[in-house]
Amino acid sequence: GCKWDYNDHQLADSDPKKLFVELPVMFLCPIESRVAPTTGVYNCPLYKVLSRAGTLSTTGHSTNFVMSIELPTQEE
Repeated sequence: GCKWDYNDHQLADSDPKKLFVELPVMFLCPIESRVAPTTGVYNCPLYKVLSRAGTLSTTGHSTNFVMSIELPTQEE
């Protein structure tokens, strides 16, 4: 698991025995024709509910899947 490091503004190793942590509030600003980074990010799935349960849609994602969010990290 991982947690948000508020000092470095990126993902870091989680604290022992801590299953859930909050992320800071994010402002999403769409950018047209943006080239997605290939390193230094984790594509974090965002779900409607905590359990992630749902039926599998034709796209291969759960119906509770909303989108992926690129979170900065030093891990590869």
